[in-house]
Amino acid sequence: MFNLIKKDLIIQKWDLLVSVAIIVFYAIFARQLSPFFIFLVASIFLPLNAYINEEKTKINILWNSLPYTRKEIVAAKYVGAVLFMILSMGTAGAILYIFNYHYTLRDIAIAAGMFLIFAAFTFPLFYILKPGYIGTAIMIGFLVFSFALSFIVPFVTENFTAIIHFLAGFSTLTLYLSGAVIAIGMYLLSWSVSHFVYQRKVF
Repeated sequence: MFNLIKKDLIIQKWDLLVSVAIIVFYAIFARQLSPFFIFLVASIFLPLNAYINEEKTKINILWNSLPYTRKEIVAAKYVGAVLFMILSMGTAGAILYIFNYHYTLRDIAIAAGMFLIFAAFTFPLFYILKPGYIGTAIMIGFLVFSFALSFIVPFVTENFTAIIHFLAGFSTLTLYLSGAVIAIGMYLLSWSVSHFVYQRKVF
């Protein structure tokens, strides 16, 4: 399994440099952005790019001819994504520190949680949908999400005070732990779904 993760890292060594360039660009020219957004972009880039590259090359046919079980192939993607997230966030943190771009551990925690939730919804699509339809599905999903926000944002704005009072009843630690449990739980559920689908997929 770890050889598969190593393979993704070797293949994407140039993409890692692109990711670094993007972070440097944000650090210099987009200082008005929230740091958590930069960490989120950095964490998403490599794992999502690995899936997209494999979709283009239809490499799943090759993987299934090698001595790896389908369980190991899926596990490599999900474990690798977390490792890439840690690597990317560490790199982003170092770059932002060098450029005196202020951030906190809260920014990193929020970005990590959002990455896990994003991955939980996105990764199964690469096993459920046929190659060539992923980009379209993600675009449609983004449009649906944007449409949903048009209803969610007014609701949150209208009930902002009540929501704040409700959340104020919990400690900061409780809120962070609850968020972490939800994000990790969704990621593990996504892993199970991807494994279930991939085991039954025919190439």
